[in-house]
Amino acid sequence: MSRSLKLAFILDPLDKLKAYKDSSIAMMRAAAARGHSVFAIRREALSWCDGVVAARALAISPTDDDHDWYVAGDEAVLPLTAFDAVIMRQDPPFDFEYVTATWLLERAVAGGARVFNDPRAIRDHSEKLAICEFPQLIATTLVARDAVDVHAFIDELGDVILKPLDGMGGSQIFRVRADDPNRNVIVETLTHDGVRTIMAQRYLPAIAEGDKRVLIVGGEVVPYSLARIPKAGETRGNLAAGGRGVAMALTAREREIAECLAPILWARGLLVVGLDVIGGHLTEINVTSPTCFVEIEAQTGFSIAALFVDKLEQACI
Repeated sequence: MSRSLKLAFILDPLDKLKAYKDSSIAMMRAAAARGHSVFAIRREALSWCDGVVAARALAISPTDDDHDWYVAGDEAVLPLTAFDAVIMRQDPPFDFEYVTATWLLERAVAGGARVFNDPRAIRDHSEKLAICEFPQLIATTLVARDAVDVHAFIDELGDVILKPLDGMGGSQIFRVRADDPNRNVIVETLTHDGVRTIMAQRYLPAIAEGDKRVLIVGGEVVPYSLARIPKAGETRGNLAAGGRGVAMALTAREREIAECLAPILWARGLLVVGLDVIGGHLTEINVTSPTCFVEIEAQTGFSIAALFVDKLEQACI
């Protein structure tokens, strides 16, 4: 692409990002390497006035130094339409402030801004519940908050995974067997005594082989997954929970799942999507700030960040 783009990334605090593994930083480095201008925005800085959504944006020049990974430039309040694209990469929690940000970003889109992932699509795709749209691809699943329903599910399947709908990084995920003496207190705790809806899924022994992160960028399926393999004595493969990441070529089933979803999700404006797949079953559809770019490239040489910039350039033509 001959034209230099102005790209704004909505991020967590810059000093909190871990440059050696952060996918957003990989994106920004790849964009800067193509000659594009990069800006950082905090979600808290978004504002709306007189029909214009604006934010304080800091121009940054990414470096290859993981300790001092950027050089700060000028900072100014700019309308989001001043950028060729705005990339929403704020991590959860997906709380009311996050939802508010999607509303503001939706107003920006209505005013002519390009925002990826699309704010309405982010808001409409609960990373846990979105799988319910594709029941043919998932393991046996229950979504409920009544303890009677949850316990009946545990009794029927005998071995299940329970998790909240707003968790990330493997937080508050429990494996519960029918004979678990703590099952009552686990269900009570997760449902907040029946006032919070949770998800229960059949336990998949294939988790021992890894919770696979399969990435889709601009409707294109990345040919490698990152298998997040649980440490000994653990049922969670999440890297944040101590899992070990091993890049692997996609299996036929993983590619089938990803190819099924890719055109559907890209048509909704979801530029970067991270599917979680265990034993050939879709378990989550991550759309807020999917990761694993750096780990996959380090082990395979395939640059997902470069693919991201390719797709972003195409979208901005």
